[in-house]
Amino acid sequence: MHRRGVGAGAIAKKKLAEAKYKERGTVLAEDQIVQMSKQLETFKSNLEEFASKHKQEIRKNSRFRVQFQEMCATIGVDPLASGKGFWSEMLGVGDFYYELGVQIIEVCLALKHRNGGLITLDELHQRVLKGRGKYAQDVSQDDLVRAIKKLKVMGNGFGMIPVGGSYLVQSVPAELNMDHTVVLQLAE
Repeated sequence: MHRRGVGAGAIAKKKLAEAKYKERGTVLAEDQIVQMSKQLETFKSNLEEFASKHKQEIRKNSRFRVQFQEMCATIGVDPLASGKGFWSEMLGVGDFYYELGVQIIEVCLALKHRNGGLITLDELHQRVLKGRGKYAQDVSQDDLVRAIKKLKVMGNGFGMIPVGGSYLVQSVPAELNMDHTVVLQLAE
């Protein structure tokens, strides 16, 4: 007859085994954290090296800039998060989007009396390009969208309204309900 593990000795043995498993789990977790930290540092340095090597192309080529930002977004890095820090010092992208935001505000305010504070993204893009001159760096519609998202920190005055296959840029602090949105879609 085989005896089961019961009694004080069995309980003590079980607690000792649980303590060893817990200790081993802690050691493994710490090792994984150290490994992940090393990988993250390596990746960060490689990303910084890439950014410094392709700095001019990121600043001048809007398509390359979009691809770089998409790559950063997939790994959880936002080069536009702050006007200070590595990315703005290295690339100047933070300043680029804030300057673009100012140009967007200027265009929207100049046309507000004509369009009531609603302008298509296409028209805004044309007017911003016209205002920048032919020797300024290229600006894509994606750049405009990113700059408008940065303007949201100033309140609910600026926003994007999807209408059909394009967007309207709202530059007045007004709440649009579903009825307004339907009317805009029909007006398109």
